[in-house]
Amino acid sequence: MKSAFSDLVKKASHGDSAAFAELYSAVYKELYYYALCNLNSPDDAADAVSDAVLDAFVGIKNLKNEDAFKGWIIRILTAKIKRKQAEYISDRENLSYLDSASDDNDDDRLREIPDRESKYGGIELLEHIESLSENEKICFSLNAIYGYTSDEIAGITGINAATVRTHLARGKTKLRRLLEES
Repeated sequence: MKSAFSDLVKKASHGDSAAFAELYSAVYKELYYYALCNLNSPDDAADAVSDAVLDAFVGIKNLKNEDAFKGWIIRILTAKIKRKQAEYISDRENLSYLDSASDDNDDDRLREIPDRESKYGGIELLEHIESLSENEKICFSLNAIYGYTSDEIAGITGINAATVRTHLARGKTKLRRLLEES
C-alpha cells in the first residue's frame, strides 16, 4: 500500500515545487521540534530545518522509495543537527583556548555560543531533555516524537541498534529520575 506521500513525492521528484511544498507542510512542525529538542536553540533549530529542507528539495529526485520520504528527510536533518552540535563543541573549545590565551581580550565576546539554559519558559520535560547526552537526546526524540523503533533509529542515525536501545534506556532512566526529583 502506498503512503499519502507517494504521489506527492513522485511529483516533487519530477520538479513539482508545489508538491514538495505540500510534503514540507505535512512534516515541518515535527522537523522543527525534533531539531529544537536536540539543539536547544530556536534559531539554530530553524536553520537546521531550513538547510535540511533545501537539501531534500535538491535531492528528492534521487529518492528511490517514495514511501520513505519522512525517514529520509529526518536522516538529512539528523546530519545537520550533528554538524551543528559539532560546531558547538568546536566553538566552546576555541572559546576556552581564547580565554586561557589572553587576559583582557574582548574578541571572544564576538563568538556567540548557545548556552545550555532552557529556552522553553519552564516546560519541565524539555528542560530535563537538555541534560541528556547528544546521542541519548537524538535517540529519545526520534522515539518519542516520531515513534521510531530502535532498528529504524539505527537506520536513520547510523548508530548500532543495540547502542540505540542503550541510549534510549539510559535517557529514559535519567528523565524518570529527574522528573521524580522535581
